[in-house]
Amino acid sequence: MENFHAPWISFVLLALVPFLLKNPFVAFCHNTPNHETDQPRTYIIQLETSTASLDEENLKIWYKSFLPESNNNSERLLHSYSEVFSGFAAKLTEEEVKNMAKKEGFLRAHPDRVLPLHTTHTPDFLGLKVGQGLWQASGLGKGIIIGVLDSGITPTHPSFDDHGVPPPPGGKWKGSCNLKTGCNNKLIGAKSFVAGDTAKPPIDVYGHGTHASGTAAGNFVRNTSAFGLARGTAAGTAPHAHLAIYKVCNDEGCSESAVVAGFDAAVKDGVDVITMSLGGFPTRFDQDPVSIAAFRASVEKGVFVSCSAGNDGPSASTLSNVAPWVLTVAATTMDRSLQATVELGDGRKINAESMDQPPNFPEGPVPLFITDTSYDYHSCYTVSEKVKGKVAVCQADGLICTGKAATVKAAGGIGMIIVNLDEEGYTMVDRSCNFPTASVPFNDGNPIITYVNSTSNATGTISFRGTVLGVTPAPAIAHFSSRGPAPECYSIIKPDISGPGVNILAAWIDRRTANDTFVIKSGTSMAAPHLSGVAALVKSLHPDWSAAAIKSAIMTTSDDKDRQGRFIQDQQRGSASFYAMGAGHVNPSKAVDPGLIYDLDIDDYIAYICGKYGDAGAKAILRGRSIKCETVKNLTEAQLNYPTITLTPRNATHTVSRTVTNVGSTNSSYQVKVNVPDTVFLTVEPQILKFTKVNEKKSFTVSAKWKGRPVYSVEGKLRWISDKHVVRSPIVISDRQV
Repeated sequence: MENFHAPWISFVLLALVPFLLKNPFVAFCHNTPNHETDQPRTYIIQLETSTASLDEENLKIWYKSFLPESNNNSERLLHSYSEVFSGFAAKLTEEEVKNMAKKEGFLRAHPDRVLPLHTTHTPDFLGLKVGQGLWQASGLGKGIIIGVLDSGITPTHPSFDDHGVPPPPGGKWKGSCNLKTGCNNKLIGAKSFVAGDTAKPPIDVYGHGTHASGTAAGNFVRNTSAFGLARGTAAGTAPHAHLAIYKVCNDEGCSESAVVAGFDAAVKDGVDVITMSLGGFPTRFDQDPVSIAAFRASVEKGVFVSCSAGNDGPSASTLSNVAPWVLTVAATTMDRSLQATVELGDGRKINAESMDQPPNFPEGPVPLFITDTSYDYHSCYTVSEKVKGKVAVCQADGLICTGKAATVKAAGGIGMIIVNLDEEGYTMVDRSCNFPTASVPFNDGNPIITYVNSTSNATGTISFRGTVLGVTPAPAIAHFSSRGPAPECYSIIKPDISGPGVNILAAWIDRRTANDTFVIKSGTSMAAPHLSGVAALVKSLHPDWSAAAIKSAIMTTSDDKDRQGRFIQDQQRGSASFYAMGAGHVNPSKAVDPGLIYDLDIDDYIAYICGKYGDAGAKAILRGRSIKCETVKNLTEAQLNYPTITLTPRNATHTVSRTVTNVGSTNSSYQVKVNVPDTVFLTVEPQILKFTKVNEKKSFTVSAKWKGRPVYSVEGKLRWISDKHVVRSPIVISDRQV
């Protein structure tokens, strides 16, 4: 999985571990002592907003006035922010930061944190078809600019050809493209913000940014495949949207200072959507430079921000990017399988997944082998010569399987059957092992292990079937997709939404040959760009909608049932909770016509931030503006006009209010319908909402009370139903005190 996000980490994260342990993200008074106080490191310095209106050059001069007097101030100043953050990033010692804190206008010093980086069939799975429906109505995303904050771009890849893509709208795009070749009507912007490389073209040497860009807005490329599988025409979700690339990641990860610089430039350049497939463990929003930058971009500038939820599932409370002003995206499977079948000697057949399907594998039964050493139980990193001529049955240990494949091959083995770990369940992530391999779910793998251990003559037949569509269940939540609830915003259901993120085929570059290619990757890194593309399509049809309105439309029209009409499942084939899938699985065609929206403006967020963090927090998030929270009607988190609802009644009734805006028919009437468990008494007032004009607003209240003894947490849903629309909001009723 190309995510650089635990537990499937490549060499990048291994290199980061010492740095991350040494540099936790905290405010100036951090908890972990730094004994190397005389060694410069990068800090993001947050300042009060200048009272004078300064252009970029004078703003930079003002920022430099905070730096210690020296001859290398220009070298120390790494980034100068103007759009989404008040301040700069610089190389400073701890002592210098302490002295700087005494200067007027200083707010906070954030030690720079390093954040890890978290298709042929996907558009069809999402109901997007050439010449029909949403793709036709939106012009394939024409005129919308998607900014990608990632590891750069491979500009020569055919996914970024501009065939059929018109120039960006006049007067809207203000950016530049720092590439020697490849700038065109598709790839209109490209910059690097990686320290030491800001003057260089943002070339992607890892592939992650290329894959994300192609997933969001890659142009049509015919006859694509990965290893001869998943053949078809590759396209992003918004194939004719423009791309602006902001390289913020290198082999050390993604520094927060570079990410904030990417946000700053994207807003200044005029992007409509930002996609970000990276992130760390969340902290207080008023102490998180990336959350502050995203607030300015989304709430104040109207840029839609789509972020990956993280790949630390299935454990609870493992999410990244949870601020209520960004879209937090979970990952699901699709109905495509690179399929194989394992038939055991006792006649049982088991469906498997395989990205290594050789044409000359033996057609009949072959001997099966399991390692018998207690030290290396089923891992296959050490095998005996007994595996010669046999297929080894191995336990998975993440997505890297080339090492064990090489061991089995060197010992004379002819193939592998890899059994998922228990936590992976039925999520089948395609592994490229460079060796004949079939992967099976955990529950299906146990019978294989039992069978092989029960007889000295165990055999099996592996049949490779190529690409199969229409597999069930789909979509389903991936095991790796991070889960809520989010401790920093417990009364807001996170993630917000789910989208395709398992076995996604998109643009890549072969690092060994430097050839353009396509590969299959999995992660929430792949899900977030899909939603960025959907947001671009919605934005193209509703250019006047706020980022909150677009988010609401995507969430309230999502599907909570799979293609077979069953409730969406998790990796264990149980019903997925809202803390796993968000509101549901994205349905792009419905998102452009939601009927009603839950909108939010800056005043709503100010009331929320004041209620959560008080004057100091409001000042930090709102670019240093002086906010007197005592003059603002503070909102609790549960009262924020969000498309999802969390209630915590405990021993009394808990009531929240919501306001919806009519974006559907002029004269329309909506009847409420609520589904909650019998343990809860829930009421909605009023039960009917009648609208006589577009953009008319109506408010309602939702009240919950336990019927008996409180339960830790239950889920339900509220639907406003008209003759044309169903506007669905997830509900969580919890006994937790927040």
